[in-house]
Amino acid sequence: MQRRDLRARAHGLRPVASISRNGLSEAVLAEIERGLKAHELVKVRVYGHERGEREGLLDEVCRRLAAAPVQHIGNVLVLYRKKPDDSAPAAAPRQAATRRRRRDTAGQT
Repeated sequence: MQRRDLRARAHGLRPVASISRNGLSEAVLAEIERGLKAHELVKVRVYGHERGEREGLLDEVCRRLAAAPVQHIGNVLVLYRKKPDDSAPAAAPRQAATRRRRRDTAGQT
């Protein structure tokens, strides 16, 4: 998908996570991960960091979550990661095993 199209799609999105002065925590990464799994394209808002730091955060998030940077504009980062291809056939659901009751033949004559 072209970056231009991704930027257009991201325009109306709201941020799924925020990175504060505390930096990039595991909880924030987990929230971004959930957003990427659900939507492929997410926005992340950054508070209290200079431009160079925001670029570094974008690179680190992309590296750690295997995502692609789409845009860094102001305090907003836009990330993209394609959903896994669901074209592989899913395993057939298992049918509940029916148990046969054994007859107690020892007591019968």
